[in-house]
Parts: sequence; C-alpha cells; structure tokens
Amino acid sequence: MLRIHDEISIVLGGSAGQGIQTIESLLMAALKSQGYHVFATKEYMSRIRGGSNSTEIRITSQKRAAYAKRIDVLFPLDEGVLTHLAKRISSKTLVLADTKLLKKKYAHAILDVPFSRMAKEFGNPVLSNTIAVGVVLGMMKVEMADFEATLRKLFGRKGEEMVKKNIEAGEAGYKLGQHLAFLQGLDIQIPRRKQKQEDLLLSGSDALGLGVVAAQCNFIASYPMSPGTTLLTFLAQVGQRLGIAVEQAEDEIAAINMALGASYAGARAIVTTSGGGFALMEEGVSLAGMIETPIVIHIAQRPGPATGLPTRTEQADLNLSLYSGHGEFPRAIFTPGSPEEMFEAGQMAFQIADRYQSPVFILTDQYLLDAVGNVSEKDLKRLPMKHMIVKTKKDYLRYTLTEDGISPRGIPGFGEGLVIVDSDEHTQDGHLTEDLEMRVKMMDKRMKKADGMRKEVLKPVAGGAKQGNIVVVGWGSTKGAITEGLENSKREDIRMLHFKQVYPLPKHLETYFEDAEKTIIIENNFTGQFANLLKQEGVKVTDTILKYDGEPFCVEELTKIFKGL
Repeated sequence: MLRIHDEISIVLGGSAGQGIQTIESLLMAALKSQGYHVFATKEYMSRIRGGSNSTEIRITSQKRAAYAKRIDVLFPLDEGVLTHLAKRISSKTLVLADTKLLKKKYAHAILDVPFSRMAKEFGNPVLSNTIAVGVVLGMMKVEMADFEATLRKLFGRKGEEMVKKNIEAGEAGYKLGQHLAFLQGLDIQIPRRKQKQEDLLLSGSDALGLGVVAAQCNFIASYPMSPGTTLLTFLAQVGQRLGIAVEQAEDEIAAINMALGASYAGARAIVTTSGGGFALMEEGVSLAGMIETPIVIHIAQRPGPATGLPTRTEQADLNLSLYSGHGEFPRAIFTPGSPEEMFEAGQMAFQIADRYQSPVFILTDQYLLDAVGNVSEKDLKRLPMKHMIVKTKKDYLRYTLTEDGISPRGIPGFGEGLVIVDSDEHTQDGHLTEDLEMRVKMMDKRMKKADGMRKEVLKPVAGGAKQGNIVVVGWGSTKGAITEGLENSKREDIRMLHFKQVYPLPKHLETYFEDAEKTIIIENNFTGQFANLLKQEGVKVTDTILKYDGEPFCVEELTKIFKGL
C-alpha cells in the first residue's frame, strides 16, 4: 500500500477552453473547507483555444507557497498534456485519463477514467469536470457533504436542475475515486487542521486588489495587458459598489495621464500594466516627478524583450522601474512575495505616494498574481490611512520650499487658493521659470523627499537559520520557493533575506550582511538586476542563481542547490 502522509501534488492539464480553471476552483474550495492547506499555480500558453495548459494543486500538511516540479497524480484532459509535461512525469506518477481520448500508446501506465462517457450518461459533456473533481475528492476521502455544499454554492445561480446534475456527477466521480484508490493501494493521510479555519482562498491579484481597496483607491485607468489586467478586472468588478472609477483607456499613454489628472483633482489613482505597456508610460512617470503628483504604478512582470513570452513569468523589469523617466526624482518600489505582502504593498504604495507626492511602483509577476492559496484573514493587516490634502488659502503656493521637501498639497476647488502645476521647471507658485538659482532650489527640494522615503522602508524579512555565514537573498515571488528549499535542505548555516521593498533600500544595509562569507542573490532574470543594485549600495555579492526560461523557481531545484552550497 502506498501511503501519502505529508503532501500530494495533483496536476490537471488540457487545452484552453477545457475547463481546467473550473476544476481548480471546485477542488480548492472543497479541500479548503476540509481544513487542508492548498496552493495552486498555473502555466498556460498565449492562446484563447488549444495549446497545452496545466494547473498544479499542492495539498500539504503545513502552509506552502511554492511551485513543485513533482507530479503525484496527473489528470490529462487531452493527449497533448502527456507530451507537454513529459519531463515532470515519473514512474511514480499516477496518470488518470479517459483512454478513449488518447490516440497513441504511452510507456507509463495510464488508468482509464471514462470522464467523457460518464458525463454523457448524465446528459451534459460539461459535467466531466465535476466528475474529475469527485474522483480526486474520493481518493482524498473528503466528506461528500462538504463537496455538495461547494457545488450548491458555485452552481446555485444556474438553477436547481443544474445543481442536482452536478451533485449526481460529483457523487459518481467520488465513488470512482474511492474505488481507484482501493485498487492502487493508495492511502492518503495528509493531516488537516483540527479546527476548520475560515480562511480566504486568494490569488495574488485578489490580494493586491484588496490592498488597493483598503488604501481607499478610487481611480484606475489602464489599457489591458496580461498579466497586469487582473488588477483592472478585480477593481472593475467591485468598482461600482465601492465608488472606484474604472477607465479602460485607448492606450497606456492616455492611461497614465488620466490617472495623473485624477490625482491632481484629489483621487487616489493607480495604473496597472506589464513591461511593454509601461514602456509607453515613462514620460508620464517623469511628469509625475516634476509636478509632484502622487501615482501608484503596478507592473506585472513577464519575459521580454518586446512581446516575449506574454503568459510566463520573470523578474526583469526592476531596472525599468528604477531608471524610468528622464531626469532625477524620488520614487519607491515595492516587491511583495506573498498574498499577505501583496495586501500590505497595496496600502503602503498609496501612503508613500501621497506623503511624498511621488510615483510609487508595485512590482509583481505572472506567477505571483496567478497563484492561489488559503490565507488567514487575520494575516491581512489593515494599515491606518491618512490623506495629506490641505485646504488652500488665497496665498497658497503649490511648491513652497520646505525643510523636508514636501510642499502642502492642495487640489482645485478645496479652498481659496489657485493650484498651478507645470511640467517645466517652476517657481513656488507653479509658474514656469528659467531662473537657474530657482532650478537648483527646486531640485534640492524634490530630492530631499528621498531622505524621508528611506526612513520608512519596509525591512527585509529574515528566514532560514537564525545564524549562518551564507546569506541567500530573494525579492518578490521567489520567497516561497527559497523558504521551502532552505527548510528541505536542513542546512543550519544558511540565512535568508527576502526584500519586499527594493528601493530605496534600508539605511545601514551592510549590517544585514555582517559575518557573511557568501552572499547569493536568487532572481528570475539574466543579468542579476537586484544583485547589481545591492553592489551599488556596497554589498559584496559573491554569486547569483538566475533563471529566465519563463518558469518560476521550483522547490526541488533550490533544495538541490542549497544542499550543494
């Protein structure tokens, strides 16, 4: 008998349009309701129909947040999946497929599960997805009552007849799953939490959206571009109810200028895009720096150059955000690595943008945005929100010279003052000038804000061993894989630092690397962009671990690397 007592990796694969996301949603909801820790990641091709896509669902005894290469149970919904995932299928992988859909014969054993034939018996081919979910839950010995409750919740709006059909199909799949587990001698005994938690099932984009809502954002303008569109979609879904103006602009240039106009009028504004779309926004970033108007810019990273791999993941836009916009002006860049940090970053970005009247970036990527897991609501920390807009008087000067560089921010119509902004260099009242002495004063004023920003930097998160002469450093979405890889390696001499803000970096940065004989930076790009930034700050980087094939780091590869250090 094969006993699985710690975790199981289940992969569902098929072409676009076959309902993989429906199966994922059903499975995740049912398993979460049973007290399991679940984490799902996607990989998909850039096409509306066809191709070969897959979703991995890890069901674990403790919370995990990383992609695993290993496949324990595979459900290929079409033949192409077996070829596409061939390198991940081992002799230990249990493959469950409707063999009538497979034209070729394969070397590995495939158990025949007649999804499509069973669905036809229930009168609707779409029910094959519910049957597949039932098979998994039957193998897992999940309580059928909870599965029925999940089906009622998801299909209730489609009428009682559809609910009934789905429950019948789910029960048939459930019984088949129990039978298959018995035949294969499969005993899955993954511990569940004793008390079922009312966790939230959140994707990264959902968590970021909730953070933006918590920050009291009330305006978004964007042009759709994957994977950044997910934030636009989220805010569009809740916008009318929460008073958020949502504008799909004609292009990215229009989007950032609309957002700046809204911010000038007093809104809390954001744009969301990806690297190629942001390239068009750069002049607007520089405008924000000159007119000292707050704006939050979300860049969902994907591999370039140009269109690159539009549905894959990478961390190659750090330099783009760090050096974007001509001229010099302050900025901040947040790089969350988990749903909880996404929620935090959404709030922090608006607070820093408002306080320092500067552009602020949130860098995410496809992997982090699309990953789904259970999150405890108590771990989503609400931050106090403070609006910095002042009521103007008749003698109001928009760009008053101040000790900290922050001028009181007024908006049109709120008070008696005239709020003048100008993209040219300007005087304290906002009128353009070519006075070179005033130019120096205004540059000094704007750049003073960088000192204040550096005092509010989010500190890096420590992990791994409490002490160690090897330090591994990650930022953004590498957090989960590094954390689990270090745990698996059982090394007691490797510390971890995860940076959830990469600019500005903390004062006295060198103290984080004291006694480090090796400092190794892990990131998803070719040139080691964060490693280079750390070097500029005086950190001695001894090595980099880089990946740029469009996939995130997986647990197995980092575990192997850490064991070999």
